[in-house]
Amino acid sequence: MPNEMVQWGEEFFWRRGAELRSGLLPDDDARTSVVQSGFEPCLLAVIRLSMSGPTDSRTTSGWFRGTLARAGHLPRAVELASAIGDGPEQSEELYALVNAAAEAGDLHSAQALAESIPLRGPQDRAMVDLVAAWARAGDRDRAAALAERIRYPHNWGTAWAGLAKAVLARGDTVGARGFAARADDEVRSFVFDGTGEVLAVLVEVAAATGDRARAAELADRVEDFARSRHRNSGPRPPSLAAVLAWEARNGDLDRIDALLRPSPRPPAADGPALCGWVPGASAAPDGTRTGTSPEDPEDLDGTGAEEAGQARVSAAGSFLKARDMARVLDALAETTDHDVALALADRAERLLDTALASDRALLTTSVSRLLARLGQVERAMAVVGPGNPGHRAAQQALVVEQLAHYGRTDRAEALARAITDDETRARALITVVREIARRGDPDRAEGLVQVITDDWARGEALVAVVRELARRGDRERAEALTRSVVHRATRARALAGLAELSEPSCARRLAAQVVLLDGWAAALPVLERIAPRAVAVVADQLTL
Repeated sequence: MPNEMVQWGEEFFWRRGAELRSGLLPDDDARTSVVQSGFEPCLLAVIRLSMSGPTDSRTTSGWFRGTLARAGHLPRAVELASAIGDGPEQSEELYALVNAAAEAGDLHSAQALAESIPLRGPQDRAMVDLVAAWARAGDRDRAAALAERIRYPHNWGTAWAGLAKAVLARGDTVGARGFAARADDEVRSFVFDGTGEVLAVLVEVAAATGDRARAAELADRVEDFARSRHRNSGPRPPSLAAVLAWEARNGDLDRIDALLRPSPRPPAADGPALCGWVPGASAAPDGTRTGTSPEDPEDLDGTGAEEAGQARVSAAGSFLKARDMARVLDALAETTDHDVALALADRAERLLDTALASDRALLTTSVSRLLARLGQVERAMAVVGPGNPGHRAAQQALVVEQLAHYGRTDRAEALARAITDDETRARALITVVREIARRGDPDRAEGLVQVITDDWARGEALVAVVRELARRGDRERAEALTRSVVHRATRARALAGLAELSEPSCARRLAAQVVLLDGWAAALPVLERIAPRAVAVVADQLTL
């Protein structure tokens, strides 16, 4: 049986399943003409009527409470969150509302809420987030005072590093260096699992302030931390990948090369030398290895002994694992020099030969995406290999996605059409239609939609065409196009996208149609802008 998750990809798999369950629209459906006016009370009445049926699970979700907070109804959101009986769950919900209120710009209310969170762990994390939020808003003194009040030592370094980064974003180089120094003091005095992440932020701050030597020293400490805390065969902390990506952006692959060298198996404790290795060898002050070492083979005669030693121990693998390299490639995205990207692809392909099966799949995806971004389609597909036809088609769809995203839409379309699996071909064509529409050619995008044979996929692709037509001001054509979407929830989403780009009166009329098609929750993101009272109406209905 085909694996539909593989065929459709995670995004489309879950959305398609939910929207297929919502059902098809009848041919004589009249919902598009029920609400002809954009009068706000009409929309509110439709929302009240839509909530008279069974309770939607989305009404009790954190998503809805966050929407209330962002729309200026924080007290109502807190009221709903406080009804949660479980202490830890309630505190986590209140923590999420702190961030929602801060996102909406209501920092005073967000801080008051943070200070009221019952459990100290979530309260401390909320305060850490607010330190950076106050700094981004320009009140660094309040941010620093709040950082001093954080209770737990494992949050101190994170708070000061976040403050340094936020102050730097506002152009205060001197202040950023001072706060970064404070963060460094904190992680030196209290080492914890997140120390690497704090140091990685400090690398970024040091580099941005022009202190390259300081950045390099911090990068060394990130590696040292990764080595000290992660001696097993699992992936290294994300901070190491972040540092490697930073160095690669600057054309420096030395650390990656060092971490990719095969490491030998260490000799037995107190045992004899094994294959020329002596236990207890140490590093010289300049960082070079002295004598023999469990990390690097000894060059016994200077004429190839190092290569022989590496061959003997290659089974032990390198310190950098496939999952780590995948993180590096994904972190680089669009910011890497072409030659550096190719050099990284070379290294990643060599690492694939020693990767475990699960990690190999991750790295294969990352390498093929990178090569596709560089336009090297044949090589990208060669990385995928023959393998399972279904998985190969899915990887081909990922290559299509990258080609389209980077403007190679003709090549992407040809490759998508060549996919033999119907579902995977539909998925790939959706991504091409989206990108063609996004790049301002809705006519070509609409024409390509007709190639898609799956009804749901055709509607999903049309959502992107509708949005582009609306963005270009062709609202009537966009609205007419929504009527060719046959699944109820998919059409509702297309109409919501159109409403988002329409003037308020028209948007309210379209939002009413969305509510009638798929319930109030489908229209909620649009309602925040066109009818703020609607969010309060929903909250009122929920608490009756």
